[in-house]
Amino acid sequence: MVTVGIADFKVRKDDNCTLVTYSLGSCIGVCVYDPVVKVGGILHYMLPESQMDPSKAGKNPAMFADTGIPLLFKECYRYGAQKKRMIVKVAGGSQILDESGFFNIGKRNYAALRKIFWRNNVLIDFEDVGGTVSRTLYMDISTGVVRVKMSGKGIRDL
Repeated sequence: MVTVGIADFKVRKDDNCTLVTYSLGSCIGVCVYDPVVKVGGILHYMLPESQMDPSKAGKNPAMFADTGIPLLFKECYRYGAQKKRMIVKVAGGSQILDESGFFNIGKRNYAALRKIFWRNNVLIDFEDVGGTVSRTLYMDISTGVVRVKMSGKGIRDL
């Protein structure tokens, strides 16, 4: 099992490993997989736009949607993945620590993702976003199967 930390991403090719990312509250987990070359990856980003803190974005682009998402796709392309074959699954974007909804980080994270995907003609195959629960994502690289575990609701395939 390979852990993808917060503000991190990992890509693997055709090996018998599972990628996992924990604690997707307002953060978003993006899973991409090319079934032909068996390349997959997970990005766990925290914030929508790198303009919020350009110095942090320079040090850790995976922290932000607008810099992390392109990195995830480019790394998959390095292993032979093609955008037209990519299966994309998304989870997270909850409202956990901001019960009043004042900051709406989860919603803003999700809106940033949708905007980036729309501009780049990327469709989401499955999503599990919003609500008030945290999630854990698992991706089996050999099969591309993605599972989500939600607090108090068990594990299910996406």
